This record gives sequence, structure tokens and C-alpha cells, in this order.
Amino acid sequence: MGLEVGIVGLPNIGKSTLYKAITAAPAEAANYPFCTIEPNVGVVAVPDPRLDQLKEIVNSVKVIPNILQMTDIAGLVKGASKGEGLGNQFLTHIRQVDAIAHIVRCFDDENVVHVEGKIDPLSDIDLINTELVLADLEQAERKLERAKRQSKGDKKLQATIPFYEELVTHLGDGKMARDLEIHEDHELLLDELNLITAKPFFFVLNVSESDLDENSELVQSVLDHAKKEGVNCVKICCKLEAELSEMDPEDQQEFLQDLGITSSGLDQIIQEGFRLLNQITFFTAGPKEVRAWNVEKGAPAPIAAGKIHSDIQRGFIRAEVYHFDDAVQYGSENEVKTAGKLRTEGKEYIVQDGDIVHFRFNV
Repeated sequence: MGLEVGIVGLPNIGKSTLYKAITAAPAEAANYPFCTIEPNVGVVAVPDPRLDQLKEIVNSVKVIPNILQMTDIAGLVKGASKGEGLGNQFLTHIRQVDAIAHIVRCFDDENVVHVEGKIDPLSDIDLINTELVLADLEQAERKLERAKRQSKGDKKLQATIPFYEELVTHLGDGKMARDLEIHEDHELLLDELNLITAKPFFFVLNVSESDLDENSELVQSVLDHAKKEGVNCVKICCKLEAELSEMDPEDQQEFLQDLGITSSGLDQIIQEGFRLLNQITFFTAGPKEVRAWNVEKGAPAPIAAGKIHSDIQRGFIRAEVYHFDDAVQYGSENEVKTAGKLRTEGKEYIVQDGDIVHFRFNV
């Protein structure tokens, strides 16, 4: 399965509307329909126009895009960290995701009741953050207590206690785990805790259709807050996304053009999640299929090979590489070879976004 982004927020902010758009919309790329794995999990294709171009260049039968798994977390209420509402179910799901899309309601509608009785996006953000921190605090406290109980005669375990104590104090002050400065020796300890507030996140502002062009005070307040915190934002209109999800791809594009919008909010969320997790795309291409693969930026060729199969990584010999831009310029792989643009790279090669790779291996 691909990368996973969890959708969090209060009830009645547009989460369900957005999730329905995610799971119901037709995929832009052929051969990978949007589908539901479980009632709360949807798989979406990562939009990449290079796939269709590459399919034509290599005369391939089909394309398989990168995928992003979107998990709709149960709407949070005050006390969720203690099990209020669907808090326990929420915690189980969100600890498994790679990144978080925090949806914030930035529109007023008397027909849509706000769980807190008023429209105040900054207050909503604070409420969600508080519940996330409290959930992590409970997790860290349990780990600290266990370490103290089991550390007698174990110097290695004893050495972890100061870190856990520092973490508990940090979370107890209402701060996110991602903001804690830690020594590199403790990074693994933090990763093992799988804390929610240590995960990368971005804001999704659910706005009215009119706010897609101009920002209301509600929208601007969140944008200012996000800028101060160094967090990216995506502005969408969930109601509009729901309408788009019921259209054919051709009609979607025409509808967006009429509104003066270059890409749907859903596409923006997918791309932001991909970017936030520091991922790049490389391709494998042949007569049967053109396929997109994701790997973390800066990864060497054997790690990229492992994304396809562990045997390819284990038996890696070399990578034969050319770039998508060369494929477009020269029109075929044979012409790329003739132009001297096909390279042979070894284990130290850092895979680049847009690389087309043939891995040679032996096991």
C-alpha cells in the first residue's frame, strides 16, 4: 500500500463530504479506480500527467499511478483523548498514518450546526491540537512508567528514562512532539512511540465557493496562523468537490475552467500530502505497463529498487536510467540511447524525480 494521510477535524466541518468525494470520484489515471478498502479508508491515484505522455512514447498497454491512502478519522470532540465520542477508534486509526490533513471549517452556514456552537477556526484548531497532545501525553507517560519499572539492572533502558521524562514535560506543557528538540540518539525512541503530534501535517481550509478567489476574515485568520507556525494550507470547497466527484473527468475539467480553477481541491490535497512526506516519483516503462513509484527524496538506487521488490534491492547490480524530459525530447527509448542520454548508474546513484529506470539484478 502507498503512503497514508489521515483526515482529522471536528464533526460537521466537511470531513464526510470530502471523504465521499475522495472515495466516489472517478480516477483521472486509467486502471486505478478510486475504491474503498474499508468503510473509513479510500485509495486515490496521485495525478501525474507524465504517465499518459510516457504511455504514448513507449506504446504501453496501461498505466499504473502512484497511490495515496486517505483515512477518514472519526470526528473529534472535546475529551476525545479520554474516549469521548469515537475517540478510541480515532486514536487507533490515526497512529498508523504517515501524515495528517487537519480540516478546518472556515464558512458560516446556519443549516450546518457547529459542535462548539460558534464558527471560530482558531479555537477549533486549538481544541484538536489539545486532544492530540493529551493523547500523546498519555502514551508517553505509560512508556516512562514502563521504562522505570523494567529498567532495574538494565543500563540501556535506564539511559532512556531522561528522554521520556523530557518528552512528558514537553507534552504536559501543551506542546507538539514535533517541536521537541532531541538528540539524534533519541530519534528512534521517538519513532517507536508513533506519536500523533510528531507526524507532519497541513491544514485543509473548507471554505465557501466565493472564498476560493478572495479570503474572508475566517480564512485569513487561519492562513496567518499557519504562516506563523510554518504550516502549509490547501483551500477547498468540500461542497464543490462533492459535485465534481459525480462528474466525468472531461466534464470536471470544463467545470473547473468555467470557475477559473486550475486544479481540484482533491488533487491539491493529494499533491500536498505527497510533498509533505518528501516523496519523488520515478517510473518503470515497458510495453506492458508504465508505472509510477514513490521513494523518499535523496534515496539511492537500491532503495528505489526495493520499492518494486525486495529481491531487486537485495540483488541490485546496476540501474539503466534516462529522464522523462529526454523521453519527451527524443520520442522513444531507442532515440534516447542513440543520443547518449541512457546512463548506467551504480549503488551510489541518487534517484531523481522523473527518472525512468530499468533495474538489473541477480538473486
